[in-house]
Amino acid sequence: MGSENGCRIQENDELWQQLRYEAKRDADAEPALASYLQATILFHRTMEQALAFHLSNKLSSSILPSLLFYNLVVDIFMQDPEIRDAIRIDMRAVKEKDPACLSYCHCLLNFKGFLACQAQRVAHRLWSQGRIPLALAIQSRVSEVFAMDIHPATKIGKGVLFDHGTGVVIGETASIGDNVSILHHVTLGGTGKQWGDRHPKIGNGVLIGAGATILGNVKIGEGAKIGAGAVVMIDVPPRTTAVGNPARLVGGKRNPTKLTETPSETMDHTSFISNCELLMGAKVNY
Repeated sequence: MGSENGCRIQENDELWQQLRYEAKRDADAEPALASYLQATILFHRTMEQALAFHLSNKLSSSILPSLLFYNLVVDIFMQDPEIRDAIRIDMRAVKEKDPACLSYCHCLLNFKGFLACQAQRVAHRLWSQGRIPLALAIQSRVSEVFAMDIHPATKIGKGVLFDHGTGVVIGETASIGDNVSILHHVTLGGTGKQWGDRHPKIGNGVLIGAGATILGNVKIGEGAKIGAGAVVMIDVPPRTTAVGNPARLVGGKRNPTKLTETPSETMDHTSFISNCELLMGAKVNY
């Protein structure tokens, strides 16, 4: 079943063809990496097989040997068209949003935020199937290898960028919408006082800056921006900016400044600073 689906998937897969072109180019330019690129990308017939192979090499252990892990991952990829779609949308998001991403090949091989996200998608599928111990084993291994701890029950949309990724912690009942950008050392956690549904809900198009902490079952509205280092324990309305510790809305709670662009796409982390300075200079409580 997997090989038949694999052939069918490859035929019109422009992104996979581009990725193979980049791998061939890089192999010619850097002979020291030629064998690695051949084994990891060029040997495989589909992106799913290449990604499963790469994840199995990164995440396999004595508990989950490489071949077992590969077969597990590639089967899930081939069974779930939503995951296959998400892989490609995520990869395009990384390439479009992160100027440090030189190519799709670079993304698949070296961007641990992308790799951790795809591993979480596998773990989430297992969690949804009731294979809880295996899902948690993958979560633990991803945390060890990539320094990102994302619970397998977390729901993650498409086009999500984990930029750098290091230190990201996301709790069990959190959810992340489509086209979201999250920087390193971000926590989507609980308050420690609640059970059940206790983690943040992140809307589409949200940008969360480095080191931000969002706690509790709060809603971050579509197109909102969370400033670096902010500690958020309140709902943040759509297209507004929350900064500081404890976080406050730029422009004030009654009339917050509205963003005109989608922050997860512009990746603008600093434009709110001049607004904050003006507000503070005018002694306005925001």
